[in-house]
Amino acid sequence: MTETIRDTGAYERILFCTDFSENAEFAFDYALDASVRRPGSILYIFHVIPEPDAQFWKTYIYEVEDVDQKAKRDIDEHIQEAYLARTPASVNIEVVIRVGKDWEAILQFAEEKAVDLIVMGRHGRSSLGKVLFGNVTEKICRKAQCAVLIVPLSMKERKKQAQDGT
Repeated sequence: MTETIRDTGAYERILFCTDFSENAEFAFDYALDASVRRPGSILYIFHVIPEPDAQFWKTYIYEVEDVDQKAKRDIDEHIQEAYLARTPASVNIEVVIRVGKDWEAILQFAEEKAVDLIVMGRHGRSSLGKVLFGNVTEKICRKAQCAVLIVPLSMKERKKQAQDGT
């Protein structure tokens, strides 16, 4: 693959990674802002179904009728409500769902699409998720071949205080 380097700040391909946590939903504001400020850019909403979860579903796929379709509908509904409903029509957006090891899937997709900016929250949805997603975040920061914006949930409180003037 021939790598193309664009001008600094000219983010044409923005990858927003979500685990559906509160932090990810807050980080979406930053990804959306980057896309809105760059007309013609594409914003990828990217979710990885971890392999252990995927294996669980494969085990029961034939025992429970339509379980994979229900899981897909649930993910699609969450993406619609949390992200797409907040996205202006002028934003070019693509939803991508992959199965695999989270950090590997993110980096592979970023390389495939020559992503300019990866946006993600710092922590996941649970205590274990915080450890794992923190580990994912660290790997993305070290190995990504593009700019990475990590948004801590603590920014939400700082933003609120700034708006309140406190």
